[in-house]
Amino acid sequence: MRLHWRSFSKAAATISILACTVVSTSRAESSRSQHATPPDSILHFNQKFAEATRRMDNAATLALWADDGVSLLPDTSPLIGKPAIAALMDRVMTSLKGAKMAEFEIQCSGVEVSGDLASEWCAEHQIVILPGNQPPFDGHGQMLLVLRRDTHGEWHLIREMWTQAAKSDSQ
Repeated sequence: MRLHWRSFSKAAATISILACTVVSTSRAESSRSQHATPPDSILHFNQKFAEATRRMDNAATLALWADDGVSLLPDTSPLIGKPAIAALMDRVMTSLKGAKMAEFEIQCSGVEVSGDLASEWCAEHQIVILPGNQPPFDGHGQMLLVLRRDTHGEWHLIREMWTQAAKSDSQ
């Protein structure tokens, strides 16, 4: 059972990749940015991520990653580049066939923009309804995100670090 729970924790972390930069609402302060709140372009990026996460849409999520993006998850080697990130997302979604995202909430803070780079940290909560008689997954996580703006002004995720959080830590 312990091995099963560890595998499920990795699955939950991967679902969080889908969620990694979602912002429904954002409180932001930045010492480097001229903005009191995140730029509209970051909020737009986060909105696209929110939609993809709630749909559990790997293709839409992956489209928001930079080709050289890196994801750091607990008990996992670094996922370097879109192919590695996509492979893990596909494996997890295959293992969660029939699962549905019932609820996803995220609160991001500390947005800083410096040139074509931006960072933020987030606390997230998700409830995933699992198939069969399995109890729902009710998970909490914390993330550190780094975005890079491309030559067209679009933000892409280049670094993501996710860790499991206690319920009280992500509220």
